[in-house]
Amino acid sequence: MKVIQLLPTVLYGDAVSNDALSLERIISDMGFETGIYAETAGKNLKVREVGQLKNLKKDDVIIYHMSTGSKLNFILDRYKCRKMMIYHNITPPEFFRPYSHEAYSLTSYGYEGLDFLHNRVEYCLADSEYNKSQMLEHGYKCPIDVRPVLIPFNDYRQSPDAETLNKYNDGMTNIIFVGRIAPNKKQENIIRSFYFYKKINPKSRLILVGSYAGMENYYERLENYVMALGLSDVIFTGHVKFSEILAYYRVADVFLCMSEHEGFCVPLTEAMFFNVPVIALDAGAVADTLGGSGILLSDNDPVFVSEMIDYTLKNNVFHRHIISGQKKRLSDFSYEKTGRLFRSQLKKFIDGR
Repeated sequence: MKVIQLLPTVLYGDAVSNDALSLERIISDMGFETGIYAETAGKNLKVREVGQLKNLKKDDVIIYHMSTGSKLNFILDRYKCRKMMIYHNITPPEFFRPYSHEAYSLTSYGYEGLDFLHNRVEYCLADSEYNKSQMLEHGYKCPIDVRPVLIPFNDYRQSPDAETLNKYNDGMTNIIFVGRIAPNKKQENIIRSFYFYKKINPKSRLILVGSYAGMENYYERLENYVMALGLSDVIFTGHVKFSEILAYYRVADVFLCMSEHEGFCVPLTEAMFFNVPVIALDAGAVADTLGGSGILLSDNDPVFVSEMIDYTLKNNVFHRHIISGQKKRLSDFSYEKTGRLFRSQLKKFIDGR
């Protein structure tokens, strides 16, 4: 029996791709013949082209990772086997309209695909309760269970980039956010909050870790905003190596997230892993992922945010309380626990229960 994973793109460092690569090991350990098939893939990844996916039998299973616009959304029917879907969320197109026609069109196409598939899969997994609620809004009637992204935290124990550590471990307070430069991430609101925090603590910097490829127009607006505010010590890293990401987490004092749309937000769990206090806006799946840990904000008032950063860093008792809560929540995302959950969910589907 085959249990095959199918998705549009597999790339290093991408949360959806990492999830699929991790699940492949579990599926194989369960004794199933498996493999990952994609339209495009990064170099040196053991991924096969979609065109090679043939000779599936009716009892075989395709696990389709849904996260973007793709023709795969509309041709899944051609495979005469059992189908389940993992929904990782699609960013609403309206975020991209002012900045990228390509991104706007791609995400619009993604929502068309989400609607098209609503009665064409037998079983769904959602990364969060928020994602599940979106599926219900789009008419999904099949059983839907929630399963967090599978994160191999042992990878985060690798050595961080020494040059980055030395550069930013200099006594200044480092506020970071990790995530691609994109309008739904609302980096402008992070910058705005930093503007007021900088008045409280001049020896501070903001590090925005993430690629801006495809979002050059938005990135330019952010740079202009920093200049208009007369801010110094705002760092845009662009695309960085994994070892550098590890270093940024190690030098971070606060992880600040002002994103207005997240389907899960893996960097929240990464900050938890590195014992960095999380301050985040309550939007999308952020509250689901934090699970009562971290500091959840009801609005993005920059003055209040700056004061919360200051309070978190100066009040040792509060700081310890936040870190303790995050450690407890992080245990819910352990590789072993999430892996067991996926095994039980896949087995339930295959057994028809």
